[in-house]
Amino acid sequence: MSIPTLPGITEKTLQSSRLTTRVLFSGDDHGAPVLFIHGNASSATYWEETMLALPAGYRGIAHDQRGYGGADRAAKIDATRGMGDLADDAFALLDVLNIKQAHVVGHSMGGSVIWRMMQDAPERLLSVTLAAPGSPYGFGGTKGVDGQLCNPDGAGSGGGIVNATFTQLMAAGDRSTDNPQASPRVVMNTFYWKPPFKPAREEELLSSLLSEHVGPQEYPGDMVPSPHWPFAAPGKFGPANALAPIYAGDVARLAHISPKPPVLWVRGADDQIVGDMSLFDMGTLGALGAIPGWPGAEAYPSQPMVGQTRAVLEAYAANGGQFVEIVLPETGHTPYIEKPAEFNAAFHAHLASAQG
Repeated sequence: MSIPTLPGITEKTLQSSRLTTRVLFSGDDHGAPVLFIHGNASSATYWEETMLALPAGYRGIAHDQRGYGGADRAAKIDATRGMGDLADDAFALLDVLNIKQAHVVGHSMGGSVIWRMMQDAPERLLSVTLAAPGSPYGFGGTKGVDGQLCNPDGAGSGGGIVNATFTQLMAAGDRSTDNPQASPRVVMNTFYWKPPFKPAREEELLSSLLSEHVGPQEYPGDMVPSPHWPFAAPGKFGPANALAPIYAGDVARLAHISPKPPVLWVRGADDQIVGDMSLFDMGTLGALGAIPGWPGAEAYPSQPMVGQTRAVLEAYAANGGQFVEIVLPETGHTPYIEKPAEFNAAFHAHLASAQG
């Protein structure tokens, strides 16, 4: 699927040691590099306006991640490595561009990728900006700010909890509003941003959503039957499974990395995807009666995604790191698109401070 780019954005196909994919560029080729990492059900397209708004002296870079958009469809995500494949892909892209260090920016699952990048090679990160990032403990299946598993097999996370109709409509390239629960356009306009907001490039962003690779080894990926509610545990392929908490690794490592790049965390006050009462979380849906058999709040509460992120970053700061949390009112899951002026003001100041 070819998606038109904005004036000022250059599109190339690049091959690294790990992946051939579409990469978007903005700004001066010799500017300080800023690598943008998109979230799930999207692509590099989502970052174009933010890339073009970078101050002079910066170079924007955004790639379609493995499993998305213009990335090689033969390249699958090994979910058992958590965000490892996607983090390694990002570093390999920097390598092929001869970039030793970069500012990194991640949205949603892209933020989850950055948690892994911080653990694996913090010396390569000049600064970190997280826009509505996933919890460091993964998506679904945990409780408490310390990320305890609700079930030992991670039941309630991974590919088995993804709405099957949504992925079927994605695969069909559906652009309608016919299904009020699962049409990709309806999901995007209901949950990606806070209604009644709609972006100027709605059609391009919908095309970006629809460009995700769909299949049993892609999205939503595979699943394993579980004896624990809601009776589906993570499989081994695709991004949804890669976000499962059983593959998150030792999150406590984040507090002890060296060096510690400064972190800016920007989120929307009304985010319904990544929040302490996410409408995409099995605990929330069980409590609402949307999924029968919920074992109750003690056994399977809503994952405190925001609380978990804050606890991890507070430990990071207690061990010598820096972070700033900014909450934008009347904003959903995509603050850099919904409130670009506010987001960019904080983002650009963060870049300048880290650049020195």
